Amino acid sequence: MCDLEALDHIFDSYNITSVVHLAGLKAVGESVKNPIKYYHNNLYCLINLVECMNTHSVKSLVLSSSACVYGDPEEIPLKETSAKQIPVSPYGKTKMMMEMILEDLAKSDNSWEIISLRYFNPIGAHPTYLLGENPIGIPNNLMPYIAKVAAGELEKLTIFGDDWDTPDGFGVRDYVHVVDLAEGHRLALSHLRSGYQVYNLGGGVGYSVMEVVNAFQKVTGRDIPYVISERRGGDVNTLVADTSKAIEELGWNPQYSNIEQMCLDHWNYWKIH
Repeated sequence: MCDLEALDHIFDSYNITSVVHLAGLKAVGESVKNPIKYYHNNLYCLINLVECMNTHSVKSLVLSSSACVYGDPEEIPLKETSAKQIPVSPYGKTKMMMEMILEDLAKSDNSWEIISLRYFNPIGAHPTYLLGENPIGIPNNLMPYIAKVAAGELEKLTIFGDDWDTPDGFGVRDYVHVVDLAEGHRLALSHLRSGYQVYNLGGGVGYSVMEVVNAFQKVTGRDIPYVISERRGGDVNTLVADTSKAIEELGWNPQYSNIEQMCLDHWNYWKIH
């Protein structure tokens, strides 16, 4: 997507009517260490994409955004109208800027139909276990990190901080099953209308890192050794979604909201692959 000529060739070659923009760099920790890489890739690719879409009169877009746009929030759960703080990480800032770009674009030309979906923490795998997450090296996200430790590929899980302002001292996140997330995209495409809209996609329940570790151990029977490290740059205390807007306006109805089922689906994918 950073190659405008190649992107233009794709639009010339296919009858594209709508775009779901999922491409982008997404590791919070990496973005703190290498911010320019994130600003260049995430923002430049988006600008290339909308320029190419405009040239080909394709003006229907669903963006993969992030709960990181809320920064370190003052209220939980988070509504789409919650006051946004400045995102803590460069990754979060790129997502905030991408949303700003698209909102301005929609205001400037009412023929654009744009929805930003603010993901919380996607985990799990497709029930067929043909599709799942298996990153190379040390994962940036909790669930594949736990799975690699459970499989013996990594010696132990590193937990970044046990002194967060949460009930058990561990960071709290909202987890959404990837199948429910995919359904959110399908519904978003069918509900595009003139202007710019935003929806949260999450499970609506917060679980601490330790609660996720314990749930994974319970359903798999695998021990997860761990070590406590310093807090990681770019992290915040708690992120939990209020998903009522997506439920009411899109008809979104999450089917896989149980954390133990999400852990089991992820592990079953790993056992096969």
